Amino acid sequence: MKKKLIAVPYYVWAAVFIVVPLLMIAYSAFTDTQGNFTLDNIVQIGKYWPVMLRSVLYALVATVCCLVLGYLLAYFMAQQSERTKTLLMILLMLPMWINFVLRTQAMQDLLDLLQNWLRLADIPLQVSNNPFAVVLGLIYNYLPFMVLPIYTSLEKLDRRVIEAAEDLGANRFNVFRKVILPLTMPGIGSGVIMVFVPTISTFVISEKLGGAKHNLIGNVIQEQFLQVYNPNVGAAISLVMLVLILFILIIFSALDEETKEGLL
Repeated sequence: MKKKLIAVPYYVWAAVFIVVPLLMIAYSAFTDTQGNFTLDNIVQIGKYWPVMLRSVLYALVATVCCLVLGYLLAYFMAQQSERTKTLLMILLMLPMWINFVLRTQAMQDLLDLLQNWLRLADIPLQVSNNPFAVVLGLIYNYLPFMVLPIYTSLEKLDRRVIEAAEDLGANRFNVFRKVILPLTMPGIGSGVIMVFVPTISTFVISEKLGGAKHNLIGNVIQEQFLQVYNPNVGAAISLVMLVLILFILIIFSALDEETKEGLL
């Protein structure tokens, strides 16, 4: 009884800030401005499929890059002394203390500065206002969300398991492939979800680093609410994205369960 009473504030919070907004989005998605039921909002989403596919592609590329870079960084951090680990963790988290928009604006300024230098040096290379800049911004802003869960998984590893594999004749590559990598799959799964979900729906990064030429689905939703003043279509797009993200999360959860069963 006492545990149920303790959980009451959570249920109230979830109902007010999660369930009610979701119901409002669903209601707006299937109604017109007069409140009449309609499927026109869902039908209109068809013209935004190229932007939605672009969002998924950029999010996948950014997630894969964050996974490779994040695993290497987390593995390096886990091998250091406690003092060095603390220093590296502070350096990793330091940019997160700065406002998200300010970090993105700073990256835009740096890329514009680099672009001007390349132009003066007659080097035909575009590094700003293009897909490269958008993906780079995604990687920069969300890399820590990949490093932290992987680092936590590496820290929890039982060193005796690694030593046992080495004593049985496994080289470093096989130890990593057959012991370390499978045991850190839960951290990888958490990191992939924590990076992929926000990158697929972001709008600030693509707006500033893409030069308004490489908008993502988050920009379309923002435009529907703030510029086109068509919240019903914006709600419909948000609902479809919510279902897509939920479907992806279910797939990741299933893969994670299969990995755990394989380890057992």
